[in-house]
Amino acid sequence: MISLLDARPVRRLLCLGAHCDDIEIGAGGTVLRLVEGNPAIEIVWVVVAGADAARAEEARRAAAVFTAGAARVDVRILPFPESYLPWQGAAVKQAFEDIRKTCDPDLILTHHDDDRHQDHRLVAELTWNTWRDHAILEYEIPKWDGDLGRPNVFVPLTGAQCARKVGTILANFPSQTSRAWFDADVFNALLRLRGVECNAPERHAEAFHARKLVL
Repeated sequence: MISLLDARPVRRLLCLGAHCDDIEIGAGGTVLRLVEGNPAIEIVWVVVAGADAARAEEARRAAAVFTAGAARVDVRILPFPESYLPWQGAAVKQAFEDIRKTCDPDLILTHHDDDRHQDHRLVAELTWNTWRDHAILEYEIPKWDGDLGRPNVFVPLTGAQCARKVGTILANFPSQTSRAWFDADVFNALLRLRGVECNAPERHAEAFHARKLVL
């Protein structure tokens, strides 16, 4: 399989996550790959539901690891409570508009718009509503709802990138360790499955949904 896209022109990256571990789980390996390939990359990292102070601190620590080596990093933890984002839609939309005024990204990583979690879905919808002329890739989150779909964009990862992704997630989100889905088996299994689907050279990959691409 050949690659039609070159990630090197990505100089400005916007990462959007509803919760404090979403970006890391859905796109952490891709962020690591982009930073390694683009020393001049600038990253804006936004967590929407950051009202819980302990969870917000976990997000800051993890974001620092995933973005280490980037030329500039702007981590923004917004003060919305988890699980209620759709009922605060106007305020979240205004927060996105405020971000847009200072952020013109080459690539946006956000939630899949068919995600069954209401917070994830709202972030996806507002991403498209706010940044209407940008390249957007929608990442996937494994969970109880069983809503993993058929992604159409794959990012092969090295073994080292996968190990760093999974290790960083497990080390920096102790608040989530009691959850049945939060373990290395789940994260590595999805990386391996997506690696099979794109014949990744080192057997592992992250996958995204691309609603629209302009080449």
